[in-house]
Amino acid sequence: MSLALQPQVFTKDQCVSGLRTAVSILEKWQASSDQVCRILRISRSTYTRAKQRGGEWSIGLDHDQMQRISFVLNIHATLRMVFDNPENVYGFPGMVNDNSFFNGRTPLEIMAQGDMISLYETFRRIDALRGAQW
Repeated sequence: MSLALQPQVFTKDQCVSGLRTAVSILEKWQASSDQVCRILRISRSTYTRAKQRGGEWSIGLDHDQMQRISFVLNIHATLRMVFDNPENVYGFPGMVNDNSFFNGRTPLEIMAQGDMISLYETFRRIDALRGAQW
C-alpha cells in the first residue's frame, strides 16, 4: 500500500486573509509594489485588490504563492521574537546587511529577486538570529 501525499487545499478565505496580511507586512517593511509582486508572485491587479479593505473579494492561490506568504509571515514572526522595538521589526528587512549571504544588500533586495530559493535562504538567515540552527 502506498501513501500518496495530498497537496494542501486552501480555502479562498484563507488565501485572501494570508495575502492581505503578507501585503500589509511587506508594505510595513517599505517594500515597493514591484517588490511585493515579485516576492509573492502575484500580478499588479491582485496586489491592488489585496490592499483594498472591505467588500467581497475572492482569490485562489497556488501552493507556491501560499508558501511565499508563509515565508513572509514566518520572517515577520521571527523578527518580532528577535527585536523588541517596531523600528527593527519593520526596518530590518530594508537595512543593508554585511552578512556574507546578503553581501551588502538588504533582505528585501534578496527576496525580491523573485525565486523561491532566495526567499527561503533569506528566511533561514533571519531565523538564525533567534538561535535556530540549520
